[in-house]
Amino acid sequence: MRRGRGGSRRNAGTRPCPAPTPLNHPPTALRSSVRGPAGAVVAGHGEVAELITTFNSMLDRLETERATSAARALSAQEAERQRIAQELHDEVGQTLTAVLLELKRVADHAPPALGADLHRVQETTRAGLDEIRRIARRLRPGVLEDLGLVSALKALANEFIRPGLAVRHRIDTDLPPLSRDVELVLYRVAQESLTNAARHAGARRVDLSLRRTPAGVELVIRDDGRGIDGAPEGAGISGMRERAPLIGATLTLAPGPDGGTEVRLTVSAHRRSH
Repeated sequence: MRRGRGGSRRNAGTRPCPAPTPLNHPPTALRSSVRGPAGAVVAGHGEVAELITTFNSMLDRLETERATSAARALSAQEAERQRIAQELHDEVGQTLTAVLLELKRVADHAPPALGADLHRVQETTRAGLDEIRRIARRLRPGVLEDLGLVSALKALANEFIRPGLAVRHRIDTDLPPLSRDVELVLYRVAQESLTNAARHAGARRVDLSLRRTPAGVELVIRDDGRGIDGAPEGAGISGMRERAPLIGATLTLAPGPDGGTEVRLTVSAHRRSH
């Protein structure tokens, strides 16, 4: 009898407990409906439903804060670029202009043997002034605000055409609505890619395309230059990598199908910057 009772106790002690009910699937009799922050109905029992709703609200708030922070970071970058562009134009540009005027005055009164040397200095100074103005324009793309993304990209591509470098562009005209921040990042990535191809890759041909996709838009820049295998990343590529996440975009750099480099920026039109 004692052993039987002991066996009963042992059986009772090893009886398996019922499986716990998942938080998002409480028993039907205890289930209640709570409307979440996005209007979705959250099913749960009392405190469980309230916890789910609070957690969802926290996630929504964090996502909003992340997007707002990214927009601020992008605006701060552009504000700094505009400040530098303004200083280049107002300070350095005006200084070089004054130097040119003074060189002309000196050249007009210099002996012929010195005139040729002064003329070369004038041309060098004038080339430096033109480069300063080009840099200032690239830092502050007023064409993007004045003409829109499609025309701005076409003008940008044409700006890089020169003897020995052909730049072709193919841009869809039925692009989905894009926020100002998205357009700005698309323009900057195209600008940096073209700059790298022209200055560092030794490319002879560059193809730029911006097409509509089911999810949004995709920007692709291909060149036939030296490629990026083993080459250290410069400030231009680092800047592209920093900008892409600010609008929730995906940036890839890889060898092109025919050599060279392919830069691909994929943007979802449903993720609009704040």
